[in-house]
Amino acid sequence: MSGRFNKLVNWYFSKGATPYWIIVAIDCAIIYIVWLLVYRFTEGEARFIYNFWRLSRTVGVFMILHLIFFKVFHTYSVVVRYASFVDLLKIAYSMLCSSALVVGLHYITNTCKTGFLAFTHGYQIVMVCLISILMMCFVRILVKYLYDVLYLSGTAPRAFVYGIKDGGVGLAKSIKSEKPAKFIIKGFISHDSSLNIARLLGEKVYQIDENLPNVLKKNRVEAVLVSPVRTEEFRRDKQLQDYIINSGAKIYMVSAPNEWNKDEPAQLKPVKIEDLLPRDQIQVDMESIGALLTGAKVLVSGSAGSIGYELVRQIAKFDPAEMILIDQAESPQHDVRVEMSKKYPNIKVYTIVTSVCHSSRMDRIFEHHRPDYVFHAAAYKHVPMMEDNPQEAVLNNVYSTKVLADAAVKYGVKKFVMISTDKAVNPTNVMGCSKRICEMYVQSLNRAEEKGEIEGKTQFVTTRFGNVLGSNGSVIPIFERQIREGGPVTVTDPNIVRYFMLIPEACELVLEAGTMGHGGEIFVFDMGEPVRIADLAQRMIKLSGADGIEIVYTGLREGEKLYEEVLSDKESTLPTSHEKIHIAKVREYDFASLSKDIDELLEIARSYDPMKIVAKMKEIVPEYVSNNSVYTVLDKK
Repeated sequence: MSGRFNKLVNWYFSKGATPYWIIVAIDCAIIYIVWLLVYRFTEGEARFIYNFWRLSRTVGVFMILHLIFFKVFHTYSVVVRYASFVDLLKIAYSMLCSSALVVGLHYITNTCKTGFLAFTHGYQIVMVCLISILMMCFVRILVKYLYDVLYLSGTAPRAFVYGIKDGGVGLAKSIKSEKPAKFIIKGFISHDSSLNIARLLGEKVYQIDENLPNVLKKNRVEAVLVSPVRTEEFRRDKQLQDYIINSGAKIYMVSAPNEWNKDEPAQLKPVKIEDLLPRDQIQVDMESIGALLTGAKVLVSGSAGSIGYELVRQIAKFDPAEMILIDQAESPQHDVRVEMSKKYPNIKVYTIVTSVCHSSRMDRIFEHHRPDYVFHAAAYKHVPMMEDNPQEAVLNNVYSTKVLADAAVKYGVKKFVMISTDKAVNPTNVMGCSKRICEMYVQSLNRAEEKGEIEGKTQFVTTRFGNVLGSNGSVIPIFERQIREGGPVTVTDPNIVRYFMLIPEACELVLEAGTMGHGGEIFVFDMGEPVRIADLAQRMIKLSGADGIEIVYTGLREGEKLYEEVLSDKESTLPTSHEKIHIAKVREYDFASLSKDIDELLEIARSYDPMKIVAKMKEIVPEYVSNNSVYTVLDKK
């Protein structure tokens, strides 16, 4: 029966607005039926039957007066499903005015003792007036309710709100006011038992405990909406997340909780795994960054990559004079070009397609544009790929850094910020070692400038951090694709852990480190707590709602570690003005001897002999000990 009724409701509202004459006919029918009922219950059954036809004639005459005032107040010229309080007032005014005339007509007919009209009483007219007003308003409210709840919100998921104070109540009110409704609020959940609130906005408040999954299932809750003011608390509460995920409900958060205005509709989005990772909110010194970049010429290498692209977006907000964007990937670089021209038409943006390894091209670009600041994000970064292609790790990562750093000194760049990785610490793979050599080169170059061995004033700063969520090749997109394909989800080892940070957060820290660096520093980012990859995969499977997807352990890949380090055993850190940024105290290298070693490495790389290349890399970086790799034989020697 319920299904048939819903189909009937959907059919009705799919036909457009009801014609005005039907609304008038319904109102007239209500008045007529109310008159019959009032007369029957006040005069008795016998008198009702005896005077039925005279009563019908009487109501017909009265109806003419009602119709006149329906016309005067336009009670029928409204789409009933959109009826408002003003429309209900029009019905009341119309009935009161017409009933006043009916009362006058009642006294005239009773005085003249005409037999054409039935004998009525004044109180009957008043009763008919009031009951008719209530019935006509009820019909309109019922139609509006059916439209809002069954037609518009018929497919909206049932939802609980996490949080019972201002944020939760404000979110619930915002959701309830939306038309069509995106969610149907059916209750609230909270840890706070001190308030002892039984209901909010007419809905029950449930305490969070081990019985919560059953409560969510019993109430057929499909979504839990997180209060904006509880976002950080929710991220840290893994147990609550598991309760919700295990119940089968989806989790939704406000897109920008810090910017949410409770007077505006809430922009809710289903959570991704990165939204649930516990992390402290990162604050950056926007004024210092703005003072550095506003009106400056900024060059970004690897501008179409994950980190480079986000750096471009964030730098553009500070209104630089020019942005010189370099990447060899044509299609992604075109996307950068389109976005920049659309969002920042007032900034001179040069999107250049080339490799940063082309030294003559880089020289001409630096000579022509004379950048003030360089952010070097271009690099090969996939560990297994670089294990198989060590020559490319050297020729791309090391050589490109040397080319750009030398050009920066030659053309008077103020500051050069190099993006490194935690894999450069005690490297166990070719990629990590190549980035460590890059760190060593720019740091020794900065020291050579300070000592006067090389003429130049460029400040070289290195930023070192771990994995960024959502970047090309990170585990998140890979797991998402595997889940979409029905599994299995592949994890290298049950115990492997990694540090994670969001791309925007990492880039904000890169910019801040760039402003505070004076040259020669390696800035290390506090990545928070390490995440077990197997747990990450398991939660992503549950979040997706997919069933029967297995996790398969494939074994560590060549060069891969179980645990990534941020600092080597021989290193220590110094604090900075930002609690998330530290300065690594590392061994310093002589620029002349290091340059000679790197030149030899580059020459060997052009021979494309992997063993010779890696052997030279191990000579330059003694702490480089291969792991699960063909190059471990070199360590035995």
